[in-house]
Amino acid sequence: MTVMEYVQLKAFARIDGALLSLIWLVSFACQVMGILTPALSMVSMALAVFSLFFVVMRVRRFRDKVLEGVISFRRGWAYVMFIFFYGGLLFAVGQYAYFAFLDQGFLFHSMSTLMEQPEAREVLQQYGMTEAMTSSLEQIKSMRPIDVALQFLTSIIFAGILFGLPIAAFMRNNKVKPSQP
Repeated sequence: MTVMEYVQLKAFARIDGALLSLIWLVSFACQVMGILTPALSMVSMALAVFSLFFVVMRVRRFRDKVLEGVISFRRGWAYVMFIFFYGGLLFAVGQYAYFAFLDQGFLFHSMSTLMEQPEAREVLQQYGMTEAMTSSLEQIKSMRPIDVALQFLTSIIFAGILFGLPIAAFMRNNKVKPSQP
């Protein structure tokens, strides 16, 4: 890959990463609002699953429109990893902004309220997880907004590396199309 091809790959990955982060941010907003309206939790899950198909569509578009139908496994994998990296960066900024300025303890309070309901308490006792859940909630409560954002960013980068392998293998095409007269 030449320097210009690398610059091109990163430029298109930035655009696709920005679009992917929008999907993730809407999914995150639906998940937060899903605490009060459970139907939005399903929308959040659907958007999270759709984001993988979105990445496949964007890699296919990059391969067919920009690279004229030819993409190697390595270039495809790099493209997916860059999409996840740039999308993860923007998503982390959005999450940080939410937890630093908007949340005001809403998410933690909602999780605590859910765990205090009799049904949840009974299930936790049956599985012997009462202490583990209490300590997990305390740990979540002690996290700063930047800690949460960086935790998600790390997970997204790792997911990009893992999901990039099958996506790149699926989208790989080394056959040059014959030129049309």
